[in-house]
Amino acid sequence: MVLSMTLEQKSRISKRLQRLMKSGICPAEDVSKYASELKQLIQEIADEKVIKTQSRLFKALADKTRLKILTLLSIREMCVCEVMVALDLTQPTASHHLGILEKANLVKSKREGKWVFYCLPDKRVISLMREFGGKET
Repeated sequence: MVLSMTLEQKSRISKRLQRLMKSGICPAEDVSKYASELKQLIQEIADEKVIKTQSRLFKALADKTRLKILTLLSIREMCVCEVMVALDLTQPTASHHLGILEKANLVKSKREGKWVFYCLPDKRVISLMREFGGKET
């Protein structure tokens, strides 16, 4: 979803770019041309599909419960009821978090009869979590 800027917001941004250019920090000469170049730059370097996937991934990782679920699944595959017990969650809450992790491709599920088991398709995410969290294995 792209939010449009008001004329007042556009005016403020234009004034900021003008101040930047006058300071000599920015070598551009025309504000509107420079603004267009900046917009073109992001279109060239950012693939919207990739950005959407990355956003989903980071949103999935931005929750303590989901991080705990990933840590549990780094030990072994588990069914929803095991995750529920370990983290003291209700079934709907556990399923909700697992669903978010699955949409972000951080976990995968398999059904065995009435049971649904979850596992990590790639354990590198745990290594990265530990690396960024400062905990050594």
